Amino acid sequence: MPSLKEVRNRIVSVNSTKQITAAMKMVSAAKLRRAQDAVVRMRPYAEKLQQILSNVSASLDGNEGKYGQQREVKKVLLVAIVSNRGLAGAFNTQVFRSIRRLAPQMESEGKTVHVLPLGKKAMDAYRRTKYFNPALPADGASLYDGLNFDKVAPKAELIMELFANGTYDQVILIYNKFKNAAVQILSEEQFLPVLPPAVSAGSVTNKTKTDHIMEPDRATIVREIVPKSLKIQLYKALLDSNAAEHGARMTAMHKATDNADALLKALKLTYNKARQASITNEILEIVGGAEALKG
Repeated sequence: MPSLKEVRNRIVSVNSTKQITAAMKMVSAAKLRRAQDAVVRMRPYAEKLQQILSNVSASLDGNEGKYGQQREVKKVLLVAIVSNRGLAGAFNTQVFRSIRRLAPQMESEGKTVHVLPLGKKAMDAYRRTKYFNPALPADGASLYDGLNFDKVAPKAELIMELFANGTYDQVILIYNKFKNAAVQILSEEQFLPVLPPAVSAGSVTNKTKTDHIMEPDRATIVREIVPKSLKIQLYKALLDSNAAEHGARMTAMHKATDNADALLKALKLTYNKARQASITNEILEIVGGAEALKG
């Protein structure tokens, strides 16, 4: 059995850890509310815009719809959207696990795979691997310092340019989609090329092409609306990931606090047993000494 001093030191240590995890839980809960409100407001707009983007891209020809060009996939860019900090359970690990599954699978098909890290944890994970492209910017972690559309737009423009000039033939966003504080859904979402609208099961043919009346004109739509829609999709993914991160951290810190409570109860029980044993030994020594003096 450990000594009383060792048990007391462990109780103090666990109690300090419990205070830290409880404080982090409260901070994450406060941040989660703001992040959740932001993504809930953005999601309907982004989803409707994505639907419009798909329909418009399907109606453009190859020269007009440069972001919808379906070409042979030789180079793939995986955009890993994670957090700058840890202590969020399996939040970051889910994204890394998805990349570990996708990358070798694509390489076996003869494709070149690179990872664009958005988040410090992704940068730390891929900086020294073959999937990191030194030509890509390494400032993805700064996006979360006051996350807003103006900070995300240049990053989206870079990704769009890399696709348009043929550097990459496919871009996939991998991130955690926010569902609620306790649940995050891993999402592998194709960013580029823009996918055509899904054909319903009852359609006669998969090659049906919907025509649209475009106003003010087709050129303006292509030049202004399509790029803005893609920027919104990336911004929505980052908002989703940001809210999911705070939810995951709040849940992880809640569980850590509960575990600390259970451990404290066990340590206090151990301490009381050790203290009782120590008192019993002292009484036995006193009684033994008294009996020895009588003899």
